[in-house]
Amino acid sequence: MSETLFLHYDRAALDAEYDNRAKVAGAEDYIAEWKTRSEEARSNLDCSLDLAYGSSTAETLDIFPSNTSGKSPINVFYHGGYWRALHKDDFSYVAYAVHEAGAATVVVNYALVPEVSFDELVRQCRAALAWVWRNADRFGGDREKMFVSGHSAGGHLVAMMMVADWPAFDAELPAQPIRGGCGISGLYDLEPIRLCFLNVDLNLSEEDAIRNSPMKQRRTCLSPLLLPVGAREGPEYLRQSNGLADAWFHSGEVPKVLVMPGHNHFSIATQLDDPESKLSQAIQHQMNLSPST
Repeated sequence: MSETLFLHYDRAALDAEYDNRAKVAGAEDYIAEWKTRSEEARSNLDCSLDLAYGSSTAETLDIFPSNTSGKSPINVFYHGGYWRALHKDDFSYVAYAVHEAGAATVVVNYALVPEVSFDELVRQCRAALAWVWRNADRFGGDREKMFVSGHSAGGHLVAMMMVADWPAFDAELPAQPIRGGCGISGLYDLEPIRLCFLNVDLNLSEEDAIRNSPMKQRRTCLSPLLLPVGAREGPEYLRQSNGLADAWFHSGEVPKVLVMPGHNHFSIATQLDDPESKLSQAIQHQMNLSPST
């Protein structure tokens, strides 16, 4: 009998729960579609690309201003890839989710593990948000209406933005710079990640996993948090979202888990290509945007 590593899972079962590319038929086709639609977005939408927010070549971001005059709400997006793969250029398409509704989108890039440590990856993502807050006027953004979203590992990073001590991180920032967040199919308890195949690359210690698990940290940003997850993603992904909602139930507004019927780990993110999709509409509603046309 195999050794139980986490809850009722042995290593093989835990690996299977988190191996999304193996679980979803056509996973590579979804990723290829993201890349194609992102190239189109960079051609079709006004944008400023590869702006540096830090000293390393990976610390860059792309800005897609809104289609309206005056200051616009900002959606800062963090991409997924289990902290070890993919790039901001694969996710330009997410700007379509809010562009016609009048919001700007910032797509963040960051160095991947094992090129950098997990702690450094999180630091870079926080530095990107601080840069956006300080530089919002440069692209017509309203720093008082800054929201964060992300998919998979990016969902984890959304939650890590909501546990940051922002004045300690950057003295210019207020304690609550984020007006709301949307963690899509996120990972909020890193203990099973540490115990499965992913840790070959991530190299998380038990202490690293605790320090970087939003479920085990104090929530400092008390703004609304959406936690969409696909109904077909498997029990561990559902546990991750429900577990964070339970852990943060008594701090700030109660996180809202949105189980999306029919969606897997990749199709749920593809919704951001369509401003009329349920996921895009949920983000627009959170940002208090006019419905897209």
